[in-house]
Amino acid sequence: MLQVALLAALLSGCAQATEEPAGAKASVAASSPSSDAAPSSDASDASGSGRDAVARDATIGGPGSACELPVTFALAERWTAEPVGAGEKAGGADATGGTGDAVDPELLDAILRQGPVGAACEVDAKPAGHLGFLRVWTGEPGDDDPRTVLKAFVAAQENTSNARYRAFTSGPLTGVEVEYRYTSELLEETKPERALAVSTARGPVVLHLGGLDEAEFTAMTPAFDLAKRTLRAA
Repeated sequence: MLQVALLAALLSGCAQATEEPAGAKASVAASSPSSDAAPSSDASDASGSGRDAVARDATIGGPGSACELPVTFALAERWTAEPVGAGEKAGGADATGGTGDAVDPELLDAILRQGPVGAACEVDAKPAGHLGFLRVWTGEPGDDDPRTVLKAFVAAQENTSNARYRAFTSGPLTGVEVEYRYTSELLEETKPERALAVSTARGPVVLHLGGLDEAEFTAMTPAFDLAKRTLRAA
């Protein structure tokens, strides 16, 4: 049990266990059904807040960056990135769970995977004064389109509701975005989340934004919009 608890810190940055406890999947009020919204090719979302984000003089995803990914995008000012995954260190915890003992690979895979994709990079908002993360998940090349990948990603979070999907474009890339709500059983609180998916020659990529609560999510939305607006294939 100690190993499991320590491994859970891989996706929560260790110090922010109250932000979104890893392994604690979402449960959502059953009264709100999922629905598909009409697709839109607009690169900005309905909130229009993406252009308020201040970009650092840095992008993530390319060779030599903190996380080498199938895509690149601009980082918001003071947000910092580090790789996540088996054999990688994240938030100070390694693949042994910090105990020095080997961890069951199947257990590690369960923690680091959500549906068809696995955690690859975590962009931390704490240096910018917020409690939350923009996480990047990657998968193996296949025939599934972005909508299929994104729906499987949301379904794997369990008990999500009010999911609304729409198409978007960012430069030459096209993809699908979703906004939905989830209720933390631990915090007994419902909050919004967003994610997007694109297909690349190196496989699907999902970007997911979560925060401590609705206020933190709203404050971090411009960083997500900045990433979406600048998203390119690496």
